[in-house]
Amino acid sequence: MTVASRIRQKLTEKLSPTRLDVTDDSHKHAGHVGARPEGETHFSVEIVSAAFDGVSRVQRQRMVYDVLKEELAGPVHALELRTLSPSDDAA
Repeated sequence: MTVASRIRQKLTEKLSPTRLDVTDDSHKHAGHVGARPEGETHFSVEIVSAAFDGVSRVQRQRMVYDVLKEELAGPVHALELRTLSPSDDAA
């Protein structure tokens, strides 16, 4: 299973998003610190979840970091997050 697939699976299981976009941006960071030739080190995630209702931006990011702690301790070097509640997404 790819790192991107694991990210999607874990976030889906734990946060039940209504929308989830996971993008591997590793190719943009080739040669930078933390980049590996095989990629799957730098990701952008946009997630919309009711779990984020009434939760601050920092708390939302911490929730995602907690779900992905194994990936962040291993293959993922950088993670760009956009965390939205359904009401944020409708705006």
